Amino acid sequence: MAASRPKKNSFRTLDAALEVLSSMPVALKEWAVTVRALAEGEQLVTLRKGGIREENKHFEIEHDRFFLYPTFDHQRNDLIRQSHVPELARALEEGVWPENEPPAEALIQDGGIAQPERVRIRAWAEVASSYLITDPRAIDALSPYYIWTTDYAEKRLHWKRRHPLHVMLLRTYRIPRPVTVKVRPEYHGCRSWLELYRDLPFEGTPVLSDEEFERASEEIEAIASDAVPALA
Repeated sequence: MAASRPKKNSFRTLDAALEVLSSMPVALKEWAVTVRALAEGEQLVTLRKGGIREENKHFEIEHDRFFLYPTFDHQRNDLIRQSHVPELARALEEGVWPENEPPAEALIQDGGIAQPERVRIRAWAEVASSYLITDPRAIDALSPYYIWTTDYAEKRLHWKRRHPLHVMLLRTYRIPRPVTVKVRPEYHGCRSWLELYRDLPFEGTPVLSDEEFERASEEIEAIASDAVPALA
């Protein structure tokens, strides 16, 4: 009996599916309180070394434009600067839980808060510049541009001492209307980049004016002037 030939329509369906997968929007995973700070213009840089589930076990800037995915993995209030601790409770708005939101006290200990079923995507960012930093003095000088404690920022620097710390200056945009996405099993764990199964356009308003951002960019560049640029 002759083998049946696949229908041409099935090839078109497969091609269409592969095209959708290849065009899925990418997101950078960050603590929910950090995403909120980026979306409010209260944080301009993010610091990266990479997690245990990263390819080659270290961070790489794989994309220059991406959405910001809020996570509660390892988020702790003792690692946030005191002035921004009140934002931890408000950051719970970034998640959608099946029942009531967990209490803010759950953030006291690492892993003290359960992951939501869905999260809200409300902003995207583009990499304006990036540097490789090894000097802890530079990390301390950059503290006005992030909301973590300087002790925690320096711990990020000292982890995997052989590798420098990626400092990315982000130009962040708020999208017109927040979109909820399902928290998929593959989103868990120590990874930086995620593919979102939603059609999300890169639209929105920059959280800082051009003048404000240019002024901050010059200050950050001056601090990182002795560092090796990681992205032109």
